[in-house]
Amino acid sequence: MSKILRIGTRDSQLAVWQATWVHNLLKDAGLASELVYIKSEGDLDTVTPLYALGVQGVFTKALDSALLAGRIDLAVHSMKDVPTQLAQGISQSAVLPRASTSDILVYKNDEDLQALGYDGSAWNAVTPPAMTIATGSIRRTAQWLNRYPGHHIDNLRGNVNTRLRKLSESVWTGAIFAAAGLERIHLRPETSVDLDWMLPAPAQGAVVVVCRENDDYALDACRSFNDETTALCTAIERDFLRTLMGGCSTPISALAAVEDGQVVLKGNIVRPDGSHRIDIEERAAAADAATLGERAARKLLHEGGDAIIGSLRQKGPATHGQP
Repeated sequence: MSKILRIGTRDSQLAVWQATWVHNLLKDAGLASELVYIKSEGDLDTVTPLYALGVQGVFTKALDSALLAGRIDLAVHSMKDVPTQLAQGISQSAVLPRASTSDILVYKNDEDLQALGYDGSAWNAVTPPAMTIATGSIRRTAQWLNRYPGHHIDNLRGNVNTRLRKLSESVWTGAIFAAAGLERIHLRPETSVDLDWMLPAPAQGAVVVVCRENDDYALDACRSFNDETTALCTAIERDFLRTLMGGCSTPISALAAVEDGQVVLKGNIVRPDGSHRIDIEERAAAADAATLGERAARKLLHEGGDAIIGSLRQKGPATHGQP
């Protein structure tokens, strides 16, 4: 017997876009659904840096609670916001086709962009003057300071609309965003450029649908639109993150892609102040790639990543702030 599936979503423009995507996919499969709007802790507090909020599940906890309480049947998340260990009683039901994985810089003027080393087609190594860049991400902060150690980073929080407004009202040189979020809702400014030297967060650009693990109807409803390639690559990236200890409060990056039947995983970890960076690249046949993320993470730890992880654990997340 069919029923109306209740899709839980945050009420930001991007979150609603993602939930509507799922609604339309269910409709195409002949299944009825409706959106249910729920505020997250991350939406209610748009000032405190993410690392000071505890981070794990800050954008997903409210939806997960509603799911377990039976108030909704599905929850839709930006996958990079989802803790690597799902809450007990919740299962992944589908991963949607991935959009751009890139981080982008939204900048104020062409002169600053040129000073940063961008010549219109590529990023060149330069030592630019002191600038202030805005981001709420410790991963983006660490990679930016690794490339531009003399810069200052200001905290930037809020949904993409709020962050774009804050940038326009600021004296910042620019701010860093995920390309997928702005492009999906057609808000990417012309004054933006891909940071192709910045490795993304694990699962960046992917959308995941979750449901109660005992809800066979919801699980079956989403199975037809699960994208197997995206699911494989994001699982590898999240295994890499989990093995290294990380959540989105740690400066850990990973990107897996399928190339000629192989999965190529690039990953790194950077000290929050940008002073030390360790990169790794590993590959495996797609059929044997299930453990690639864990294996790459253990190799990175052996090659010096354990010292950075140890310093992060010793200092605690509250010290991971922007300089």
